[in-house]
Amino acid sequence: MDSPEELAPAAVPTAEAHGPHADLAAGLLATPATASPKYFYDARGSALFEQITRLPEYYPTRTEQHILSTHAAALAGEIAPGATVIEWGAGNCDKARQLCSLLAPARFVALDISADCLREGARRLQAACPAVQVRALAADLTAELALPADVPCERRVVFYPGSSIGNFDPPQALDLLRRMRRLLGRDGALLLGVDLLKPVPVLEAAYNDAAGVTAAFNRNLLRHANRLLGSDFAERDWEHHAFFNAAHGRIEMHLRALRDLRVRWPGHARAFGRGESIHTENSYKYSLGGITDLLARAGFSQAQPWTDAQGWYAVLLARP
Repeated sequence: MDSPEELAPAAVPTAEAHGPHADLAAGLLATPATASPKYFYDARGSALFEQITRLPEYYPTRTEQHILSTHAAALAGEIAPGATVIEWGAGNCDKARQLCSLLAPARFVALDISADCLREGARRLQAACPAVQVRALAADLTAELALPADVPCERRVVFYPGSSIGNFDPPQALDLLRRMRRLLGRDGALLLGVDLLKPVPVLEAAYNDAAGVTAAFNRNLLRHANRLLGSDFAERDWEHHAFFNAAHGRIEMHLRALRDLRVRWPGHARAFGRGESIHTENSYKYSLGGITDLLARAGFSQAQPWTDAQGWYAVLLARP
């Protein structure tokens, strides 16, 4: 059995081949400025996100858990015990406990960019599910992924919960789903959580909580950038701004400058005018037909959806 404390790197190419965190620097220098949401997730960012999932305004986590519980028998009937479950973006592995209890897999492979959070989560999961072989792999999930050779190719189930697929623009989401499809053999499956379109006030409240946790999570990206790039962002100079862009069917998150300022890091500097923003995240919301069509284009021939009573969220089991 692999110890979850032995956090091994997955075989992925990274931006470091062209200089450390080159994609982060390039995005900050672009017009308009951007930053990949993967840079939310240092140890503090991961902890803040776990707080977000428990907020009253943030419905996706509890709704997804309710769907999995409600349709547990149907899901267990589709996936026999003894599979290899691979969670994409496992974080603290809390969602994996429910799934491992439901499916009784032989192995669980946790993948995430935040090594510290992943290590501790895998340790807790191993203690909670001693019959499951738990393995933790640190990986940049925005790049091509090659699993270690000793991870069985048969009966793989890729688990991608939390509607994280919405963080990718449609062409990127299609590419990601195709990469997941390549990890699966003929007998594999994808278990995907997807946030569906719903009234705008409900959507916007989920990203503008009254306690300000999402705002702190968004601004933490600046602190993380300072560590990675040696930049001099000051969190107090930026405000959280999140809204639903109806034309694109997505929530957008931005960090907006509160004054004219100049940010420096070794070899670079960038001026920001008051009101200018860094676009930090998109969260696309799908119709059920839209996500089913995307899965078909990615090479999945079958997709079984389950939703909550309000039709706010869907969990889909898709097969090659």
